[in-house]
Amino acid sequence: MLKSLRFIFISVFAGVVAAAIILSLGSDDDKQVTLVTNTAAPSGPVVQGPYSYADAVGQASTSVVNIYATKIRQQRISPLFDDPFFRNFFGDAFRGLGEQGRTRKENSLGSGVIVDPRGYIVTNNHVVADADEIKVVLSDGTDLEAEVVGTDPESDVAVLRVDNGKLPAITLGLSENLRVGDVVLAIGNPFGVGQTVTMGIVSATGRNQLGITSFENFIQTDAAINPGNSGGALIDARGNLVGINTAIFSKSGGSQGVGFAIPVDMVHGIMEQLVEHGEVSRGWLGMAGQDVTRALAESFGLENVDGVLISTVYRDGPAHKADILPGDVVTTINGNRIETAADIINLVASLPPGEKVSVTGWREGEPFERVVKLGRRPTTNER
Repeated sequence: MLKSLRFIFISVFAGVVAAAIILSLGSDDDKQVTLVTNTAAPSGPVVQGPYSYADAVGQASTSVVNIYATKIRQQRISPLFDDPFFRNFFGDAFRGLGEQGRTRKENSLGSGVIVDPRGYIVTNNHVVADADEIKVVLSDGTDLEAEVVGTDPESDVAVLRVDNGKLPAITLGLSENLRVGDVVLAIGNPFGVGQTVTMGIVSATGRNQLGITSFENFIQTDAAINPGNSGGALIDARGNLVGINTAIFSKSGGSQGVGFAIPVDMVHGIMEQLVEHGEVSRGWLGMAGQDVTRALAESFGLENVDGVLISTVYRDGPAHKADILPGDVVTTINGNRIETAADIINLVASLPPGEKVSVTGWREGEPFERVVKLGRRPTTNER
C-alpha cells in the first residue's frame, strides 16, 4: 500500500515539475510564434477584374492608326561652287549650285487616334511638325493621304483629317475619373513593328513642370511606351480613350516604366478649337510669378507658404489694368486654390479670352480681391 502511494506521489510530482519547465520555456518571447489572421468581413465591395482585356483592345484598336510623316530637305552638294577662288577659274556658271543641291527625305513615325467618324485624327504635334507629306495607315492596311487641320505646339496636340467615308471612331472616356492604380493599355506602332498593345497602371495624375510642353497635366503610366507610340491611344480596361501617349522619361531611349499621356479631357477641348478655328485661343492674365517658399514667406513677412508671389506684371496687360502689382501673393482664382505658378497658367489657359475671373490673395499683409478680364494668350510665334 505504501509502495503504491509512493509511486503515485512520485508520478504526480514529476508531472508538476515537467509542466513547470514547459511553461517556463513557453514564456520566452523570443521563442513564441503568434499568427495574426484577419477574419473581419471586407469593408467595401470586392471588384473582380477581367482575366482578359481582349474585348477592350478589340473595341479600341480599329481606331488607332499609324502615321508616316515625310519632310523634304535641300541638301547642299558642296560650298566649293560658291567659293570666290573657284569662280575665278570657272566664272559664275556654277554660282548658286552649292545652295540648290539635292533633295533629301526625312521620315518620322508615330501613331494617331480616330476621334470622329468623319475622319478627324488626333496625334502629337511633334509627330507631324513641318511635314511636307503625311500618310495614315488604318488598322486594315488602307493607306490614306492626310491633311493638317490644326496644330497646338504648346500642348503638343495636332488634328489631321482623312477622306475615306465613315471611319471607326474611338469612344472617349473621362480622364478626370482616373485613379492611381487603374489599369490602362497603350496602343500604337512602336519602332514601326506594327500595332502593339502594352499594359500597365496609372502611376500618377496631374504631372507637370516636366519641361515637355507649356501646358502640362500628364497622366503617368508604366505601360510600355516606345518611339512610334507617340500620338497613340491610352485606354482604360473598357476600351475608352483616356489619354494620348506623348513622351517617356528614359536614359536609354526605350521604355523604363515612366511614360506620359495627355488627358483626353484636355485633348477634347483643344481638338474642338482646332477643328473650328484652326488654332487654340487661350486666356491670359499678363503676369508671371514664382512659388512661395519658406524663405520667400519669411522675407515678405507672410504667415504661410500658400499661393504664388507675383514677380512681373506686363504693362497694359489684363492684370495691370485690374491693379494687380508685383509683390502681391495670389492664392485663389475663381475660388480654385493656387499652389504653384503652373496652376495659374493651366487654369487661366483653360478659359476663353474675354472671360472675367476673380483673383484673391494678399498685399502687404492685407487680403485683396480683383476682377480681371482675361486677354488672349500670345502664341509661340507672336512672342
